[in-house]
Amino acid sequence: MANTPLSRAMSGTVDPRLRPLPDRVVELLSELGGPPRLAAHLRAVHDVAHQLVDWVEQHCPAALFDREAVLFGAATHDVGKTVHVSELSGPGAAHEEAGRTLLLAHGVAPELARFAATHASWARPGVALEDLLVSLADKVWKNKRVPELEDLVVARLAGASGRAVWEEFMALDEVLARIGDGADERLAFQASFPVHG
Repeated sequence: MANTPLSRAMSGTVDPRLRPLPDRVVELLSELGGPPRLAAHLRAVHDVAHQLVDWVEQHCPAALFDREAVLFGAATHDVGKTVHVSELSGPGAAHEEAGRTLLLAHGVAPELARFAATHASWARPGVALEDLLVSLADKVWKNKRVPELEDLVVARLAGASGRAVWEEFMALDEVLARIGDGADERLAFQASFPVHG
């Protein structure tokens, strides 16, 4: 792959050290001509999702969830911004359904494509732990704390572990604070890439 801003954002050696995007996502973003800044954002959120799922697996082994679905969802949650590029630097939710539609059109299974449409709607009925973790990664990567979202995650962890809600809250708060400490570096990484290729 050529050494372009998009390729560096997706899988180049960077500071801070972030895991590269999965090959399937690299191929998709390359095919779509994804904006480098979008790729950098997806990479940062994907890296944070890795940290979250590693922590959940270690802290609460009884919490059943699809690790690979969370990681794919984090790596593709904003893919609709390849169509709605203005939402990279401004508000808007048109990218959510557009992203799901785009992923489905590229052969992504519905259970994986859903994250593009659900990452901002964690309070809806029947939300799965996978969706909550993708939403949480999309917030905490920049050290944004959303108590309502965190409460939902805490409730799932307490239900799985049998520990008291306050214990799960303290444990989650500690890991989110640690992850949040790296937000400035991740934000600088994202900002170092252009919105347009």
